[in-house]
Amino acid sequence: MPSKSYFSYVRVSTQRQGQHGTSLTEQTGAIDRYAKRWNLQVSKYYEERETAAKTGRPVFLDMLKALRQGKAHGLIVHKIDRSARNLKDWAELGSLIDSGVEVHFANESLDLNSRGGRLSADIQAVVASDYIRNLREETKKGIYGRVKQGLYPFPAPVGYKDMGQGKPKVIDPVLGPLVRDAYERYAAGNIGVASLVDEMYLKGLRNKNGNIISKTAMFDCLRNPFYVGLVRLRSMNEIFIGQHQPIVTKELFDQVQDVLAGKSIKKTTRHSFVYRRHIRCSTCKYLLIAERQKGYVYYRCHTKLCPQRPLREELVTAQFLHILKQIKFSTDEVEFLEAETCRLRGEEPQRLDALKRELKLRSEGITARLERLADGYMDDIFDKETYLSKKNALVVENAEIIEKIKHADQNSAEAAEQLGQFLELAKSAYLSYELADGDERRELLNIVSSNIVADGKTLLFELKKPFDLVFQRSSVQSGGPFRDASRTLTWLFESLLKHFQFGTITKNAGRESA
Repeated sequence: MPSKSYFSYVRVSTQRQGQHGTSLTEQTGAIDRYAKRWNLQVSKYYEERETAAKTGRPVFLDMLKALRQGKAHGLIVHKIDRSARNLKDWAELGSLIDSGVEVHFANESLDLNSRGGRLSADIQAVVASDYIRNLREETKKGIYGRVKQGLYPFPAPVGYKDMGQGKPKVIDPVLGPLVRDAYERYAAGNIGVASLVDEMYLKGLRNKNGNIISKTAMFDCLRNPFYVGLVRLRSMNEIFIGQHQPIVTKELFDQVQDVLAGKSIKKTTRHSFVYRRHIRCSTCKYLLIAERQKGYVYYRCHTKLCPQRPLREELVTAQFLHILKQIKFSTDEVEFLEAETCRLRGEEPQRLDALKRELKLRSEGITARLERLADGYMDDIFDKETYLSKKNALVVENAEIIEKIKHADQNSAEAAEQLGQFLELAKSAYLSYELADGDERRELLNIVSSNIVADGKTLLFELKKPFDLVFQRSSVQSGGPFRDASRTLTWLFESLLKHFQFGTITKNAGRESA
């Protein structure tokens, strides 16, 4: 090489510093002044916007490669901590110095060819490495502290807006309802993520840059518990109750997770048999397959050597009608429940107060359990994995209770209305099913029952709530050896009311949050 030439290397830790700060310009200016003072020729400028806390900086590695190839006589850096804040990179630089490459620091007078200068540089490199290590730990502490407070210390996910440091995220008035719409569309189970991305883009859902949301980003959005009011950092594997308002309810979020896991994907079928995918064999646990033979519909187990015999559809219908007959209310029961419903409307304020007190006690109980759990972890009673598993489950449960408390005042009229509609359905379910056609029967079956287990010719029906409560009323003793009909009906009414109150709260919570 005809004359000595040197590389210039400047670095900032983040892209934002490089775009908006003055550090790169100041570093380059100091290097130019140093080169002019000592009559050094800078042949190439290397500029990097990357932290030195970790190895693998592409510009720095390219520069080291060029120095090893002899493309420059040496290197000029602003300060030692600009060249390396991890000891591996400093060792790489030290090997170049040992091979004869000159390294100059514009802001520090160090003779790296002398033992004392090299020792001083090594000490400064160790101090710089320790500084970044300590800074990383302090940053982690700050992030953990924010998360424990229920704050998300990173940019808001799609559907939320940042309000500044130390403040909870708020729902974006435009994108928030679109995120909820995306959850509802996907929870239906009849659309894929790729199609959902295109559909929501046409409706106006955009990422932070105003572009279409990628398929991966949509998956992350559908899996993020932040939208139900929780704060979770994957690196910490802990969940905390957030201060922000949720966009979707826990019920809707769980439905989406089931679809993502392939548990609720709706498929098109050629035949709409009434009990298709409803009857399961008690022996092999597989679903019975519906077949039409000689004008009759049979439900048959296709597992080899399974003792379960085929079931005619008429047999299944007869046993299901028997269940519906037991669900049907008598005249006395209808009068009692209607009277209680009327009384409910007058006493609803006091009832809601009692309900909120009950929920608050449950929340306080969970808080106490969390404290005992933390004490057990500190005393080495639990390992970390067990502690986090139990803690996260309690936090999620407590978040659901807090959601119910928050929206308890908004549902009294709707809960009473839904209870009245349910009483009408229960009264007419038997007759409606007996007179209905195939599709109507299947719709009513889906409302009342979730699963049927076949054991020979006997069928065990698993009823959905609150129909299971009505079916159980004949076996409730209400605390005494002899059943009291009035007490039984009181128990039934209270159970039905609690079911519809909580269900209404969940729906109202989701409706308001969006």
